[in-house]
Amino acid sequence: MARLPRWISQHLAALRALLVLTAITGILYPLAVLAVAQVPGLNDKAEGSLLYDDAGNVIGSSLLGQSFTDDDGNALGAYFQSRPSMAAGETGDYDPLVTGASNLGPENVVDTLPDPALGRDGDENAAKSLLTQVCERSYAIGEREGVDGSRPYCTESGDAAVGAVLGVYYSEGTTGTVTRVVSLNEECGAVEAPFLAEYEGVQVECAAYGDDHAAAIITPIEGDAPGEPAVPADAVTASGSGLDPHISPEYAELQTARVAAERGVSTEDVEALVEDHTTGRFLGFMGEPAVNVVELNLALDEAAPLD
Repeated sequence: MARLPRWISQHLAALRALLVLTAITGILYPLAVLAVAQVPGLNDKAEGSLLYDDAGNVIGSSLLGQSFTDDDGNALGAYFQSRPSMAAGETGDYDPLVTGASNLGPENVVDTLPDPALGRDGDENAAKSLLTQVCERSYAIGEREGVDGSRPYCTESGDAAVGAVLGVYYSEGTTGTVTRVVSLNEECGAVEAPFLAEYEGVQVECAAYGDDHAAAIITPIEGDAPGEPAVPADAVTASGSGLDPHISPEYAELQTARVAAERGVSTEDVEALVEDHTTGRFLGFMGEPAVNVVELNLALDEAAPLD
């Protein structure tokens, strides 16, 4: 019997390998993964952990946060509020198509001031530092929940709150006597006076748009706010993705009285629902307890529907 040419044998061997690998990686492996995904406890996550209303319509996912605000972005008093989601789009609307970390770290404490002729909303180059964003959120939540919203390194400035940060100039660059002090996050014209009148005997100036303070030593001022703020850290910072549906039990506790009052039910009833939607540490020691806000608010609508 005549032997096939070598090049034909090689191509047939390659074809057999292709068919075998296609069957394994293209059919058997996906089917095995699909089968594992149907195991109780995993099937919900594999299908997106979708949430449905009474009519069977998809209204969200227990893995993705949602905003519980009105059309103007104001918090709806009858609902628990989620973490900020500014990393997920400019409007903070938990948009999974634009999710991502802000890349702002603890050293991001100096605002980029807006051009006075354009204003903060009109100047696309203007930007609030992470510290100022945290300060604004903390004071706003404190006012909403009836607690002290102050926190270290923050100060009220006019109608807003900003990071309490000075730019300090020294006679010898980084040492020597203080020669000039500027409140870097308070723009001249926007405030009547800086949050601090003087620093080490030198009068504090407001910041002028366009000034370069690269030679100044950035000096955050702790102030006299409580070391442990009444507003928890997760209430004023977004998660890495900006899509986290969970808040800490401490933030949930802070909101319980407001939600109960808005819905006309007892705080004990609301606390019981919070407890039902609180998960503990993974394997008993990893992570922190958390409350799923999306599921909690759905349970609230079922247990104490709004008129």
